[in-house]
Amino acid sequence: MRSFAISALREPSFTAGRHKSTDRVASESVEWACAFGLVNSGQIHRLQRADAAGLAGRACPDGPVRGLRLLTDLISWLFVMDDACDEDGLGADPSRLAPVIAALLDVLDRAGDPGIPLPPGAGPLGAALHDLCRRTRAEGQAPMLLRFVSQVRQYLLALLWEATNRERRRVPGMTEYVQLRRHIGGVHPCLTLTDLASEQPLGPSRRTDPALTALDLLAVDLVCWCNDLFSYGKESRSDPDAHNLVTVIAQEGGLDEADALRAAADRFNRGLAAYQAAEEDLLASGVEALRSPLAARRNWVRATYDWSVVAARYA
Repeated sequence: MRSFAISALREPSFTAGRHKSTDRVASESVEWACAFGLVNSGQIHRLQRADAAGLAGRACPDGPVRGLRLLTDLISWLFVMDDACDEDGLGADPSRLAPVIAALLDVLDRAGDPGIPLPPGAGPLGAALHDLCRRTRAEGQAPMLLRFVSQVRQYLLALLWEATNRERRRVPGMTEYVQLRRHIGGVHPCLTLTDLASEQPLGPSRRTDPALTALDLLAVDLVCWCNDLFSYGKESRSDPDAHNLVTVIAQEGGLDEADALRAAADRFNRGLAAYQAAEEDLLASGVEALRSPLAARRNWVRATYDWSVVAARYA
């Protein structure tokens, strides 16, 4: 299935890069996960194979190492959470998942305040999440912290939607799927930490520019759809996952697998063309402050494709 994705998807034309400290941060992030108890001895290899630093280093090829490290640790945390839901059974039972989500929401309510103790039952996931919030808070960018907390909250609540669908063996419709996929993909908080690592993060007023907001959604969609196409082979070995673009297209259009795969690839390719056109329009505006955030989103689209081509996570 990876060979199909490579042949059917248009390769983003954006320049590829990789942070020079990626390898160092890779080992540090695994140590961080172990220190918080996110993985046990039998799960370390799975986290290493996921290569969070390989994705982060491509998405954030420049900037301070601490920014790359924070982004890598977030991706490691997301991988652990996703694996607990998708592979370890937590995400198949909403009644089991809900208390875990409630405890993590309680952690988020503290917004990384180091003076407030962790809530009872936070567990390793909660302790590590609090550390991510604390370090984000320490960067001294209050709007970024609030944005990050809100986006992680949306990710967690979307996991409950996903679990309910799994329990009922329900495949969502396309409009519903596209909207909720943006949240279960965890891309929004990753973009926020990438912006935080920038030397010139956008102010709140510029962040609400409709054109940039639309470009944000296009970038997030491309990251998620690329992920869906590369991961479909692994996810469909026993029973197709309802939360994959290919499965949703097949269900809604009454298509067989081959036609649904082609339709999903076409959707990505059209989205990539629309993204490039929208980015060109924003660059043509001549607003210098937009160059850094546009580069960050471009890097994420390119990074996701390049990382997916070699990712052992989808093997």
